[in-house]
Amino acid sequence: MNVSKPPVRQARGDATRRAILDAAETIFAEMGYAAARLEDVAQAVGIRRPSIVYHFPGKQELYDAVEADIFTSMHAFVVERTDNVSDPMARLLGLLDAWLDFLVARPAAARIIQRLTADVGPRGDDPVRFSETALRDIEAIIAAGVAEGAFRPITATEILNGVASGSLFYVCNGRQLGAARTYDAADPAELGRYRALLHRLARAAVQPEAG
Repeated sequence: MNVSKPPVRQARGDATRRAILDAAETIFAEMGYAAARLEDVAQAVGIRRPSIVYHFPGKQELYDAVEADIFTSMHAFVVERTDNVSDPMARLLGLLDAWLDFLVARPAAARIIQRLTADVGPRGDDPVRFSETALRDIEAIIAAGVAEGAFRPITATEILNGVASGSLFYVCNGRQLGAARTYDAADPAELGRYRALLHRLARAAVQPEAG
């Protein structure tokens, strides 16, 4: 016999799980994996620690769920912006815009991704367990552009390190460069200037060399 949860109870459980993920994203971003505690997350949500363990057996499982949610959502942004676009440059700019807009909307996610480059603890020997989808997204676009002759021979890693990663610093540095250099990454004018720079850098990076 197939027994399912009543709809109201299921909805309440889903809402609690979402609240836990949202709170955990902020706490992992601010404190890092090692320092964050399930008790911190429980306090932020307004529940007790056993309620978290009901959904996530431990801190590693909760962190894994947060990271999986970040990269699944980021991939959805990319698909939405590039799925029906055929021009290689438009696809590349669409991906970069998707990443930028996602990170601006979820600055805690930006800080977690930035932490991943320095903190090997949470991921151990599998650093791309959840970020693999993002890497494949940019690899597919760069490889197609190179194959079509629209881009010069260049790797996705070069674009990732030289162009795309700047969006992380743009989002995370708004309050990190001293009072005289404070800015709001979500401010339309500020964001517009950075987006224009991002596009110029991307175009310059992949532009075929003149024969």
